[in-house]
Amino acid sequence: MYAIIANGGKQYKVEQGQVLRLEKMNGDVGQSIDLGPVLMVGGEGEAKIGQPHLEGQVSATILEQGKSKKIMILKKKRRKGYRVKRGHRQPFTAVRIEAIQA
Repeated sequence: MYAIIANGGKQYKVEQGQVLRLEKMNGDVGQSIDLGPVLMVGGEGEAKIGQPHLEGQVSATILEQGKSKKIMILKKKRRKGYRVKRGHRQPFTAVRIEAIQA
């Protein structure tokens, strides 16, 4: 059984036991959270599609709160002496999908 959820402006196909890196969410390591909204649930030849979403939720446990690798941004205009170098590390929350209720 799988579900498609929306989180942080992106859509993810999730299955039970899967580990995901999502946008930064509030919570401590080991805490249980509910992800949603659930857009679709499928598996075993049957699919339920929400319009726009389904009643139900996906339960997950927070495994890690951290930051990704540094992303470098370089702006340059040739022959003008203009160069700007910046970067950032995007925060993330790693979760394990525990159950899908729909």
